Amino acid sequence: MSQEETGRLARPDGTELAWARIPAKQGIQAPGIVFLGGFRSDMEGSKALFLRDWCAAQGLGFLRFDYSGHGQSGGRFEEGTIGQWAADAALVIEALTTGPQILVGSSMGGWISLLLARRNPERVAALVGIAAAPDFTALLMGPALTEAQRADIARDGLTLVPSLYGDPYPITGALLADGEKQSVLDAPLPLPLPVRLLQGMADPDVPWQHAIRIVEAIEGPDVQLHLIKDGDHRLSRPEDLALLGRTIAALLP
Repeated sequence: MSQEETGRLARPDGTELAWARIPAKQGIQAPGIVFLGGFRSDMEGSKALFLRDWCAAQGLGFLRFDYSGHGQSGGRFEEGTIGQWAADAALVIEALTTGPQILVGSSMGGWISLLLARRNPERVAALVGIAAAPDFTALLMGPALTEAQRADIARDGLTLVPSLYGDPYPITGALLADGEKQSVLDAPLPLPLPVRLLQGMADPDVPWQHAIRIVEAIEGPDVQLHLIKDGDHRLSRPEDLALLGRTIAALLP
């Protein structure tokens, strides 16, 4: 197995972004794989580690990283926005990869991968979304806020929202406002590259109908949606990870 290297990349403002990567095996011509994690997730999650090991076994290059305010990276989560985290992703990918990459985006990472592909399609070989959640701040999170939480945001700039996966998390007014600016589903989204979406129908966070909305928004010749009837939001069961591996393998030359 190829040895994984780790490091930290400084943004222009000095905030350090943690990353880990495996170089492609010599002679491998396939695109590298980049994993983009979800909201309040990090690069030590089960999908990221599965892809690390899977790519190493295939001889493929692989990159994982933490957005600012996430995992091992610097910065405060409360100061982050979709636009800033997309900029973090673009900086790391530009600095640490060469040529087109297959972007594998989980939840919020699916949104960020769509932003990157829209801005710089020549650097994206394909997209794989896992419970992809583009525009979730406006379409999923915002409507779920209570009047009391909205009042908190208006008064304090943030509110705390209960989580199924741990401690309550802060939602800021800046996150919601920036999310509106980063929307990708409010107009046709031309993507001249393969797009694969994996979506659980038992997902409590991202309804499977949201995946249909993504498919409808994308203008491209090669878009496929795989619905997993009993799949949850994380899609981290052994059978889910095996499906992820098969999905990526089918995209390789």
